[in-house]
Amino acid sequence: MVEEKITEETTEAKEVVAEENQPQEQKKEEAKKGPQQSDQKANKKGSFEKKKRPPRRKRGRRGAPEKEKEFMEEVLQIDRVTRVVKGGRRLRFRATVIIGDRKGRVGVGIGKSAEVVGGIQKAIQKAKKQLIRINIENGTIPHQVKIKHKSSRLLLMPGREGSGIIAGGATRKICDLAGIENIVAKTIGTSNRLVNAQATIKALEALQVKPSPKKVENKKPNNKNTPAKSAKKETKTAEKAG
Repeated sequence: MVEEKITEETTEAKEVVAEENQPQEQKKEEAKKGPQQSDQKANKKGSFEKKKRPPRRKRGRRGAPEKEKEFMEEVLQIDRVTRVVKGGRRLRFRATVIIGDRKGRVGVGIGKSAEVVGGIQKAIQKAKKQLIRINIENGTIPHQVKIKHKSSRLLLMPGREGSGIIAGGATRKICDLAGIENIVAKTIGTSNRLVNAQATIKALEALQVKPSPKKVENKKPNNKNTPAKSAKKETKTAEKAG
């Protein structure tokens, strides 16, 4: 009986010791296997997955979002200009810029500076002050215009639908930025871009709105020879003959 009790106590003690030592053995086995299985477990849970960032907005130099430009800009020409002074010559740059919104507004500006960028900025500022509004009807001008400016002679005619801008040089760029889709233009005389650009602006300013047919019908007829006047003329002629 005593031997049976001793064997039972030893088996119970071994079981208790095995239970206490079991977590330590599992830790040792995991350490031997390496970090691969632990990474797999972590990936299954999704704790180490990277989250995708939302797309970033385009920003300017100072962090502010970029704004859409009100006017389209196009450089017509850049010239080197020298001025003779007492100490020698001073070199500067003259920039001619055309701006427009393609909705009937257009302008030409000239700027001078020691640097090209500075001259372009001055020209844009002057062009904004000299903006003109054009009367556009069905994508073309309402009537024909013929004008002379300095040594340039310019003819503008309305174009048919689908004909496009049939013009060259400065006239083409100005009509495009003004929003004219169909036009026929011819420049005679000088080939100077600046003079032709000034002539084009002057011609577009001279455009007038066509009167509607209703207003033309409502006008009173201008009859110079009324019945009373014709009767007086007949009496006078009869008296002279008598």
